[in-house]
Amino acid sequence: MNSITPVVKHLLVINVLMFIGTLWMGDSRLMLAAFYPVSDLFQPYQLITYMFMHADMGHLFFNMFGLYMFGPPLEMVWGPKKFLLYYFITGFGALALHFLVKYIDLHYMNGAASSINIPVLGASGSIFGVLTGFGVLFPHQRLMLLFPPIPIKAGLLVILYAGLELFLGLGNFESGVAHFAHLGGALSGFLMILYWQGFRLR
Repeated sequence: MNSITPVVKHLLVINVLMFIGTLWMGDSRLMLAAFYPVSDLFQPYQLITYMFMHADMGHLFFNMFGLYMFGPPLEMVWGPKKFLLYYFITGFGALALHFLVKYIDLHYMNGAASSINIPVLGASGSIFGVLTGFGVLFPHQRLMLLFPPIPIKAGLLVILYAGLELFLGLGNFESGVAHFAHLGGALSGFLMILYWQGFRLR
């Protein structure tokens, strides 16, 4: 069983409290999600609050389970401050790629203008960043999948998961799932680790 590290523990608590505490707000809780910047519903604080909002209990559970499983080893290697920085940077990276793809869709792919009022929410981008970090630092660690129930190395899992997200994103499958936000979290996490490793080597 994982030993919950301090930052992971606080992130778990904040996410759960935000979910419970905003249930009474009804549809207005979406103002804490992130809207496309040109939308009239966009507010700067959403760049942070969106990471702590979840659509439903299932969304919250799977994100927090991922954080619980893969966050503590990273925090133990990097320390609390570095891990927290990584968590937020991957969350920002997730939103940045989501907005970039939205911009391309709107301006070059004849995307519906009304889509600027569809918000993105959840810790999934950061969780994909955390999973990527785990795969990079512990590539040979074997993980047991639930579906199908087979063991797989962490590094390979990250590659396959990223490939699946890219396929689903390009194919516009599972409408309502921000696949490119997931990829943005993974990509920004990978680039951040490369930067840290290069800086350390110098």
